[in-house]
Amino acid sequence: MHIGVPAETRPYESRVAATPETTRKYVSQGHRVTIQGGAGTGASFPDEAYAAAGAEVADAATAFGADLVLKVQPPTEAELPLMKRGTVLVGMLDPFNTANAEALAAAGLTAFALESAPRTTRAQSLDVLSSQANIAGYKAVLLAATLYPRFMPMLMTAAGTVKAARVLILGAGVAGLQAIATARRLGAVIEASDVRPAVKEQIESLGAKFLDVPYETDEEREAAQGVGGYARPMPPSWLARQSALVHERAKQADVVISTALIPGRAAPTLISVETVQAMKPGSVIVDLAAGRGAEYEGGRGGNCPLTEPDKIVQKHGVTIVGYTNLAARVSADASSLYARNLLDFLKLIITKEGQLNIDLADDIVAATLLARDGEVARKS
Repeated sequence: MHIGVPAETRPYESRVAATPETTRKYVSQGHRVTIQGGAGTGASFPDEAYAAAGAEVADAATAFGADLVLKVQPPTEAELPLMKRGTVLVGMLDPFNTANAEALAAAGLTAFALESAPRTTRAQSLDVLSSQANIAGYKAVLLAATLYPRFMPMLMTAAGTVKAARVLILGAGVAGLQAIATARRLGAVIEASDVRPAVKEQIESLGAKFLDVPYETDEEREAAQGVGGYARPMPPSWLARQSALVHERAKQADVVISTALIPGRAAPTLISVETVQAMKPGSVIVDLAAGRGAEYEGGRGGNCPLTEPDKIVQKHGVTIVGYTNLAARVSADASSLYARNLLDFLKLIITKEGQLNIDLADDIVAATLLARDGEVARKS
């Protein structure tokens, strides 16, 4: 099979969908691999490394003209015509974007959106959301430490003692747990909040204090269990109590890192404008939900309405980081992990003989299929 890996062209994207490591494995399986020249440069993988792994380095038209195209981001409007009808496209294709899914279907592509993979043990090795969120949580803490005008750890010096920074983590999924671990390594004092009671043990095992918001109704307890490994929208009564607790703890925090996302919905507002106004001057917010929150004053923030996508802004004396693609800021390792996710997924749709075999009886294949035969795939 001919596998093509084009260069990513969307803003702020430096990752690549195949590395020399995974390219070598594709070639060893008998596949022809075409890498667009410069595709791996942003992730520190030169064309020479791909050539040494057995790939051919060519132009965009050749890479997009392959039978199977591997991407990080969805193809742009200009890239869609470069793929022939029937091409298999695999990547992070934004499955909740209806217009995007329809465009892929109209182009006649067989498209797989790996963000839709089920959160099961069998799918762990191809869980692109987890592999990239892990990196985002790590990078969020490093950005906060860089922007925070004080030390993170407690230091005892001849000139006096410096207190450790207080870090508040909102959302304890993969990104949040990695943020806790990274902040802990830097010596911060950490508190963390999540709607799911099941994560309390994980939070505390990493050395953070769990901020507990008691459940008062059966509706609240049921919603808190989540679904498919994701949090669910919580009832207004619980959200009001959580908001009050977050407000009080954020006032004491030096760094707040928010990671709360709900697939297919706007990110919840966890850090209100009033909370930002009450925070200490010089404190830092890193909002991993930037650009995916509710509309506010003509724009879309994140877990904080004041967040501005892909910008660092100062509001009420607080620095707010709104980078929308933190994983791409650790591009080499992000690409390596993502490329391995793709490698494992392809094992499900390509036989050992190198032939395409789309088996919709496979729960992972069925869940990730986004478009086929000119139509958007409908999930049962």
